[in-house]
Amino acid sequence: MRPSLPALACALAFVFGGGAAIGTAAAATSHTVVIDGVKYDPEALTIIRGDTVVWINKDPFPHTVTSKGAFDSHSIAAGKSWKYAAHETGEFAYTCTFHPNMKGTLTVNLSISRKDFFFRFTPPINSTGLLQMGQ
Repeated sequence: MRPSLPALACALAFVFGGGAAIGTAAAATSHTVVIDGVKYDPEALTIIRGDTVVWINKDPFPHTVTSKGAFDSHSIAAGKSWKYAAHETGEFAYTCTFHPNMKGTLTVNLSISRKDFFFRFTPPINSTGLLQMGQ
C-alpha cells in the first residue's frame, strides 16, 4: 500500500522542517547504568522526562545512587538493582554515599531532539524507499 500524499508530506516536513524538538508525547524509554569497579557506567546520562533509569550493582558490595533533594536509592546490594522514573527536569549530580569518589550526572530534558527521536522511532521503509503507512 502506498502512503498518501498528505502523510508523505507530513513525514518530509518533519524530517526537513525547522522544528528543533519533539514534545514529551514520545514513548518512555528505559536506560541502564552499570555500577562496576566502584564507578557508574555511563557516568553521565541524558534522558527525557518520563524515562526510567535502572542502576545495576555488579560490584561485590553495596552502593547508593543519591542526589540530595532529588532521589536516593538507599543501599543497593551486590547483584541487585534500583529503578528511578524521572518526573522532574534538570541536571542531577549524584554520588554513592558509601564511596563519595563515585560521581554521576543524570540530565532530564523536557523534550527530545529530532536526532534522538530517529534513534528511538525509526519508521518502516519499504523496498521503494517510501514510508509504509497504515500497516
